[in-house]
Amino acid sequence: MIDLRSDTLTRPTDEMRAAMARAEVGDDVYGEDPTVAALEERVAGMFGHEAALFTPTGSMANVLAVRSVVNAGQEVLCEASAHIARAELGAHGAYTGLTMRTWIHPRGQVDLPTIQTIFAPDMGPFFVPTAAISVENTHNFAGGAVLPLADLRDLREYATGVGVRVHMDGARIWNAHVATGTPFEEYGAVADVMSVCLSKGLGAPVGSLMIGSRDAIAEARVWRKRMGGGMRQVGILAAAGLHALDHHVARLADDHAHAKLLAEACGVDPATVDTNIVVVHRSDAADFVARARDEGVVISTVGPTAVRLVTHLDVTREDAEKAAAVLGAL
Repeated sequence: MIDLRSDTLTRPTDEMRAAMARAEVGDDVYGEDPTVAALEERVAGMFGHEAALFTPTGSMANVLAVRSVVNAGQEVLCEASAHIARAELGAHGAYTGLTMRTWIHPRGQVDLPTIQTIFAPDMGPFFVPTAAISVENTHNFAGGAVLPLADLRDLREYATGVGVRVHMDGARIWNAHVATGTPFEEYGAVADVMSVCLSKGLGAPVGSLMIGSRDAIAEARVWRKRMGGGMRQVGILAAAGLHALDHHVARLADDHAHAKLLAEACGVDPATVDTNIVVVHRSDAADFVARARDEGVVISTVGPTAVRLVTHLDVTREDAEKAAAVLGAL
């Protein structure tokens, strides 16, 4: 079976397993795991921020990051299909008491005129005030779309002018970097807080990081423990992340090429596929998924009329070509 459901399905390579096996470890809840510390310091530096915090999941990293800039009774603005709004099971409201309002863009992009329209300043005890604006780069449910740096900079300028923070869900920021050549530090400069994921395109088995100021990370460390996310000798997993950063970033270009191959076979314009995700619109989405599985290709629905294909570390060029032939025929 060729599994294209998600880039979370990858398994550690032999080299990654070897790096995990030899990792130096300590108790991270006490701040004594040297491999975790090395990963946190490295990732924070890559994006030009002061500190980072290793978390077991991207959802936790996002909840911690957004909570650090939005208090209970305040709101965060985001695109309507953003992961924080659609796919984190209401965790932000459940844990922190914040609310969300959204703008809609078919490609998940920054729509600054609309953001300016829906932004709510603090007007006393009458309206919920906007505390932060969240963007997702790349945008999962918009087919792995990249948010242009110029748009992000415009958003940063606006947010600074009105006194609100910017959160970036950078779960697949590595893909945006490879697709555009934009330095990580330039992406980091537009956000007050970020999350990045190691267990998607980079192929680590577990792990994400929240990135921000030292004060924000210190507070997030307390909240991570409060949420049950304190981990012990987790350097074994941090070592997988360090190995991924060393060996699995540049190769994301292969995933992007494979996605374009699949898109063309499915009648989707490859020019609209920025990275490693292809969304195919089908009125018979569920049936299409079932027929593909019968032919040895596993894909998934992300809506009643939308099918998603995701290329990743475990999909070779030969796999992509076989899947393209099957899906094209269907």
